[in-house]
Amino acid sequence: MFETGVRQLSMARSLIMGSRFNVRAVEALVGDALATLREFGAPGDDVQQLLDGPFADPEIRRNLQDRSLRRTVRRAAALTPYYRALVRQAGLDPNRVGVDTIARLPLTSKDDLRERGREFLADGSTPFMTTRTTGTSGAPVQVWMSQYEARLWPALAALAGVLRGEIGPTDVLQVNISSRATAAIHHDSAVCRLTGARLCLLGLIPPGESLKALRDNGATLLSTYPSYLAELIEVAERTGAAPTTLRRIDCGGEVLSPALAERAQAVLGAPVVDTFAMTEVLPVSARRCRAGHLHHDLNSGYVEVVALDADTPAPAGEPGRVVITPYYPLRECMPVLRYDTGDVVRALPDSEIDCELAGMPATTGILGRSSEIRAAAGHGLTPRIVIEALDTLSGPARAPRFVIQHQDTEAIVIVDAGALRGQAASALAELLHRSGARARVEVLAATADPSALRAVRADLRETTFTHIPAGSSLRAHSIP
Repeated sequence: MFETGVRQLSMARSLIMGSRFNVRAVEALVGDALATLREFGAPGDDVQQLLDGPFADPEIRRNLQDRSLRRTVRRAAALTPYYRALVRQAGLDPNRVGVDTIARLPLTSKDDLRERGREFLADGSTPFMTTRTTGTSGAPVQVWMSQYEARLWPALAALAGVLRGEIGPTDVLQVNISSRATAAIHHDSAVCRLTGARLCLLGLIPPGESLKALRDNGATLLSTYPSYLAELIEVAERTGAAPTTLRRIDCGGEVLSPALAERAQAVLGAPVVDTFAMTEVLPVSARRCRAGHLHHDLNSGYVEVVALDADTPAPAGEPGRVVITPYYPLRECMPVLRYDTGDVVRALPDSEIDCELAGMPATTGILGRSSEIRAAAGHGLTPRIVIEALDTLSGPARAPRFVIQHQDTEAIVIVDAGALRGQAASALAELLHRSGARARVEVLAATADPSALRAVRADLRETTFTHIPAGSSLRAHSIP
């Protein structure tokens, strides 16, 4: 018990003072937590405090944010060529930066990271592993991490997962995400190693194969995208091949509609948890509370919501872009400051946050990408509204393919005929109107190029091949 206390103090000191984490101590805390649960059945409140931090008090929260921002900006300005120039051009004193002054620093865009990636690498850092975005919103972005980061991030996630009852030695985690998401795959592998859970890495293979693996391996946890989850449900309903051992489904990377979550629980027998994470801003993540709010982890980064067309704070209740600064010492190899994620939310006033995470600021769930929402500015239209309307209209099926356009003075939603599942376009327009959006709905012409519609992650399909007898032609093997 003495050793556990020492490790807790070491972790608390790193969180508060900003000193580098003792990764071995954090990994050992995972084992301590598992031993405590085996003996007492519940973690101690002192360990839980390490996860969420003392953020309920606004004054303490502000003090910690100021110190964390100062430490992070000071290091990035000293060690990275990109921010050395940017901080100097902004006339920002790294030793005085804080919540009140960070907005003087220009936003970092995906294009900045894509085109000038080498300038973001910190001097003296030792890159260990690279990961890339999936490219569904443009050319992929490459992010490097050090061995320290590659060990620390999963260790912190494993500790949180054990203490919250999200994963343990009796679990079997099946991962159906793109194999190109190397950071997430490495993360899941390390979390399972630390917690003693079993891991089944499959990628985005044909849904029938995934359903069979869920049953055969007795999977208790599933990690996937909403669009692929919809395909799993479709096949399970058609074949009656639903698993029986799942206890939770984690979904991220896309908009998850309530209708899809409800249908997944009815068909696959497990609740769906809507999560947020992004390669470029690792290890900052967010989780949904029972009231449906999105709460970002304040220990790992500073989160802003800025206006759609300006770098000023978006008023509460208005749509705005999520901007994230991961803190040092959690992020060291390739820091980013004020990274514009391109995801749009609405910030919630503190008076409206009445949930189990009420001490933490919150937003709505992701409404869509800023480029899509700008296309329908003034019409109350967001991709989330379209997705939820389509799932309500025709029932969650294969991920709805559509695109939002703006012509003259009206917004237009162009949908694939399959997304309507026999319903009239006018029925979708009526549902959008009831949601407070104004748009004309058109069905994509049969002769039109389907690539004009927004991409979904389920399209990152990975095929397998059967045994090829001598003299046979090469043919892909796919189970419907």
